[in-house]
Amino acid sequence: MTDPSNTARASRTVLVTGATGYIGGRLVPKLLEAGHTVKVLVRSPDKIAGVPWRDRVEVVESSLDDGDALRQALAGVDVLYYLVHSMAAGAGFEAKEQAMARTAADAAAAAGVGRIVYLGGLHPAGVELSTHMRSREAVGKVFLDSPVDAIVLQAGVVIGSGSASFEMIRHLAETLPLMPAPSWVRNRIEAIAVRDVLYYLVAAASLAGPLNRAFDVGCRQVLTYAGMMQEYAAEAGLPYRPVLALPIPAPKLAGMWVALTTPIPLSMAMPLVQSLQHDAVSDEHDIDQYIPQPDGGLTGYRTAVALALGKERDGQVETTWANAGAASDPLPSDPEWAGHKVYIDERTFHGDVEPAKVWTVIEGIGGRNGWYSLPLAWQVRGWLDKLTGGAGLLRGRRHPHTLAAGEVVDWWRVERIDRGRLLRLRAEMRAPGRAWLELSVEPDGNGSRYRQRAVFFPKGLSGRLYWLAVLPFHSLIFPAMARNITSAAREIADAERTARTP
Repeated sequence: MTDPSNTARASRTVLVTGATGYIGGRLVPKLLEAGHTVKVLVRSPDKIAGVPWRDRVEVVESSLDDGDALRQALAGVDVLYYLVHSMAAGAGFEAKEQAMARTAADAAAAAGVGRIVYLGGLHPAGVELSTHMRSREAVGKVFLDSPVDAIVLQAGVVIGSGSASFEMIRHLAETLPLMPAPSWVRNRIEAIAVRDVLYYLVAAASLAGPLNRAFDVGCRQVLTYAGMMQEYAAEAGLPYRPVLALPIPAPKLAGMWVALTTPIPLSMAMPLVQSLQHDAVSDEHDIDQYIPQPDGGLTGYRTAVALALGKERDGQVETTWANAGAASDPLPSDPEWAGHKVYIDERTFHGDVEPAKVWTVIEGIGGRNGWYSLPLAWQVRGWLDKLTGGAGLLRGRRHPHTLAAGEVVDWWRVERIDRGRLLRLRAEMRAPGRAWLELSVEPDGNGSRYRQRAVFFPKGLSGRLYWLAVLPFHSLIFPAMARNITSAAREIADAERTARTP
């Protein structure tokens, strides 16, 4: 292995295309951490308005087919990251992608850019590839044939919460207890954790000397696609998922099936499935001669899955509930179907009562004070929970008026309390999934706005059916709960005014 000093962190000026995408959105902060000056080229700057690194980069508004604008954007740039690949199809798709790549390569050469880094796809040699895999291979060749040195990293299935390939595995494993699947589920796949993809991409900017070639990158662990789904199920705590491999490839039918049974749109499901028609395993590990493996080695598949599931297991239901930092965490730019399936029932109620009075009711909820809607329904659910070995409603609460983090409230536990503003309860009842109830209040003119959210992460098909089964009861319980909590707050305010009246 080459001395790691060859990848010394000399500061570079880099331009990232595809910064609104899955990899690009995670690469930018890693480049900033490495001390590089970062420019991003985007067609719609509004798409990165919510990302945490927005104010630390120079934003260039342009498209990749505008050669003049691209040359100007590349002035003074050392490294161009080309992270653009369309999932669109249709006549001329491949020619258009290659034309954009040539425009980028020509602009880089004219601007004196020292290196192009491109993330392509892992594929076998000598076989007929799908349209999208063939296009990615061709784009890589455009860069390798250009006057500018290029490093083409060829990765297989990228494992990280939000990546299209991983989300397909996630949703299939969680939705289907028995998975009939085409014959390609027996194909051999070498995945790679998103953190390792980012590691190689960042290191590629600082490689010493001229270098113009493609590298296969993967986790060095080979599984079948069926094995990947079963490993995911095991890590996610789901029952074993038998996969019935049918003796037909049927890529189009499989693409439609994926689109039907998961939130992934057909336009993306089809190319994903088509890319799985062949083995995707590294043919060489030459990257080790230029970039040492990350500290602790490459991330195995099961570990990568665990990292991707980590936020949900930690109870961090939304990115805004905790500081996003891990490479697999969701970003505002991720597709709407990315991440764990989640059901939310949200209610908002505006009232003329000051927030402090509403908070008094919120902090006193549960126990003998009850849940402010259909007491019988809550009692029945509590007894059902008790009969199945759960906590039920009998635990009550420590104090009738005050709460602290970690305390019990009936079948809930206080996960977070921002006194006067927010109470988040985590359910400890028996259910095929994980649930939270969040109650909050804030000033609203001369009154207050009460907000109530029930959040449920289903586990497998049973969790999704459970949510559908309780949905009619939610439509009765939760609206009444919001109204009655604000009414109780008004009664407190009225009682205090009456007490002050001589």
